[in-house]
Amino acid sequence: MLQMVRSAARFVDEKIGWNRVGFVVSATIIGVAISVLYHMLRGIDTDEVVSAIKDTSPRHLVFAGLFVAAGYFTLTFYDLFALRTIGRTEVPYWTAALAGFTSYSVGHNVGASVFTGGAVRYRIYSSWGLSAVEVAKICFVAGLTFWLGNATVLGLGILFDPGAATSIDQLPAWFNRVIAVAALGVLTSYVVWVWTKPRTIGHANWKVTLPGGPLTLLQIAIGIVDLGFCALAMYILLPTDPHIGFITLAVIFVSATLLGFASHSPGGIGVFDAAMLVALWEFDREELIAGLLLFRLFYYIVPFVLALVILGGREILASVMAPDVPHVGEIAHDVISEDEKKASKAHRPRKP
Repeated sequence: MLQMVRSAARFVDEKIGWNRVGFVVSATIIGVAISVLYHMLRGIDTDEVVSAIKDTSPRHLVFAGLFVAAGYFTLTFYDLFALRTIGRTEVPYWTAALAGFTSYSVGHNVGASVFTGGAVRYRIYSSWGLSAVEVAKICFVAGLTFWLGNATVLGLGILFDPGAATSIDQLPAWFNRVIAVAALGVLTSYVVWVWTKPRTIGHANWKVTLPGGPLTLLQIAIGIVDLGFCALAMYILLPTDPHIGFITLAVIFVSATLLGFASHSPGGIGVFDAAMLVALWEFDREELIAGLLLFRLFYYIVPFVLALVILGGREILASVMAPDVPHVGEIAHDVISEDEKKASKAHRPRKP
C-alpha cells in the first residue's frame, strides 16, 4: 500500500507537477465558494446586517476580543516551541512572540502564509543570527504544530459529532466517523513513532529532529488551545437562536478554516464564509453574516493593523537608533567567516 502511494506521488511529481495540482485545487475551491456565495447572498438585506452588528451585545464583543487575543497569545508558543526544537534556546520569548504574532497576522491576511509569514520571521530572527535554513525549520515545526492540533480537534470532534462534518463535506455521518477514526489512528501512530526513538527528517543541510513523544503531546496541546480560543470567539458571535453545541461549531469552524487555507485566498475570504454559511444554514442569514464580519474584524483586520504598526515602528526605531550599525546576523556571519579563515590557515600545510 505504501509503495503504491509512493509510486502515485512520484508519477504526479514527474508527469503533472504538484504546483499545477495545487493551483487546480485552489481554483476549484475558490470557484465553488464564489458560486455558493452568489446563491446564498442573493436577497440579503444589508440594512438588517448593519442592524444585527449594532445589536450585538457589548459583552459578547468584549469576550470575542479576549478569546482572539488569547488565541494569538497561544500562537506565540508555536514559534517558541520551534526555536527550542531546533536548538536556538538563546532566542528569548519576546522575540518568538514578536515573530509569531506578526508573521501569522500578515500571513493570514495576505495569503500564501508559508512565504509571507516566512519572510516576516526571517526579518526578525536574522537579527539573532538565524539563517534562512533555520527560519525554514521554524516554519516547518510551527506548521507541524498547527496540523497536529487540527487533526486532533477534527478527529475527536467528528468522532463525537459526525453530523457536523456532514454539513461541510456532504458525506454520510458513518463515513465521516470512519475518517475520524482513521485520522486519530494515524495521529496515534505518529506519536508512538516519535516516542520510541529520536526521529530525523530531511536531507543534506536541511534536517530536523522531530520532537519526541512527550513534546509532541505538548505540541498537540498548544494546537488544541489555539483552535479552541478561535472557535470560542466565533461561537460567541453567533446568533443566540437556534442553539448549537460548541463541539459542533468547532468542527465546522476548523473545517471551514482549512478550506480557506487550502484555497490560498487572503484570509480565506469567500471560502471560509461560504463554508460557514452552508454549514450553519439554520441561522438567520443576516445575523450570521453580521457575526462573520465581526469575527473578521477581530481575528484578521485588527491584528493585521497592529502587526503593520509594530513592524513599521521596529524598522523606524532600528534605523534611528543605529543607522550604520550592522545587524547581529551580519556580525555573526562575519565572525563565522573569520573563524573559518583562521581554521583554514591552521590546517594549511607549511612549505618545506
